[in-house]
Amino acid sequence: MPQPLSFVHPTPHSPWGTYLAQVDRVVPYLGHLARWVETLKRPKRALIVDIPIEMDDGRIEHFEGYRVQHNMSRGPGKGGVRYHPDVTLEEVMALAAWMSVKNAAVNLPYGGAKGGVRVDPKQLTHKELERMTRRYTSEIGLIIGPQQDIPAPDVNTNPQIMAWMMDTYSMNVGATATGVVTGKPIHLGGSLGRVKATGRGVFVTGREAARRLGMDLNGARVAVQGFGNVGSSAAELFGQAGSKLVAVQDHSGTIFNGDGLDIAALTTHVRQTGGVAGFGAAEVMATEDFWDVDCDILVPAALEGQITVARALRLKARIVLEGANGPTLPDADDTLAERGVLVVPDVICNAGGVTVSYFEWVQDFSSFFWTEDEINVRLDKIMIGALKRIWDTADHHGITLRTATFAVACERILMAREERGLYP
Repeated sequence: MPQPLSFVHPTPHSPWGTYLAQVDRVVPYLGHLARWVETLKRPKRALIVDIPIEMDDGRIEHFEGYRVQHNMSRGPGKGGVRYHPDVTLEEVMALAAWMSVKNAAVNLPYGGAKGGVRVDPKQLTHKELERMTRRYTSEIGLIIGPQQDIPAPDVNTNPQIMAWMMDTYSMNVGATATGVVTGKPIHLGGSLGRVKATGRGVFVTGREAARRLGMDLNGARVAVQGFGNVGSSAAELFGQAGSKLVAVQDHSGTIFNGDGLDIAALTTHVRQTGGVAGFGAAEVMATEDFWDVDCDILVPAALEGQITVARALRLKARIVLEGANGPTLPDADDTLAERGVLVVPDVICNAGGVTVSYFEWVQDFSSFFWTEDEINVRLDKIMIGALKRIWDTADHHGITLRTATFAVACERILMAREERGLYP
């Protein structure tokens, strides 16, 4: 029997353990390709780097960084970089693997990769953050590149950090390489529509799911966990469709208004204060009470592992739209399915961001840029087409959307692996 990776010991509720359980569930639907399934359970490459920087006061601090390339059979690695004090190698491995599945699910010509640095960026000054980013980029420069592995923003990273990464890589190779990262500032080769793309994908897949269930979005009650780019953008689009945002939870607290929160005012408040806490036109709720909110649609758009069995048993929502990566534990997934709650999984639901990242990458190579309307039309078409293929697979086999997404994506990945063969 194949041995587990020696450098990580997953538990059932860990990110990597969750991913492995998801792969095991899809094996019966892979046919002859199942012989290659171990390919999906082992990252192609995992790089751990030391990041020493000089702090503003002259101290030398060391941070630990990672870049994992999970599978690159379908193309160069693609995936974000997160800065967070709880980042681990195992988490980054799982996020890279989910990127492999996500890219294949929407049929982008990419493999899966992910990066991270264990740091609280809020504790760094602007200059310290820049020095750390540039040193991290130099350390992982061995394995990234426009045709090798293309980083992007993720938790606590943004267009400015992508600009520093692009500049550092460009200086090291001696030529401006705009295609080495996506999510850049517009004037440095970024794409219109990128900031709101992930949230837009959540809304588009949610709209299609609501149609399937016969749910009218006009008047539908929406609860959102996490109010960054993804959660706020999705909330804005649901609001435009006539839905009511009744509850929001983030790192600062939980707020509720049964008549609907003012999304524009809340977005401004969060931008000014850094969190939803203190927003005037809302009630304060206890953290755990968020999972009891009476809503039609729940959007977990924070971090992984949020929906446990206990919470799944309490949810009132009919639809769960996974804006975050890995927010639902496998046994909680089963509980939601048994209760008839429709889960649109992360690997299709939040794929809008990487889809527009692909558009950015293509535009950088051609030096020809599209309008935001063109971006949104192309994004909607890809998301709707991908979801239809997945839904047809789910209906054919009588399986959940998550297992169907993995079936479609893993078949594409393993077909590429089989047709390429093994070298040497």
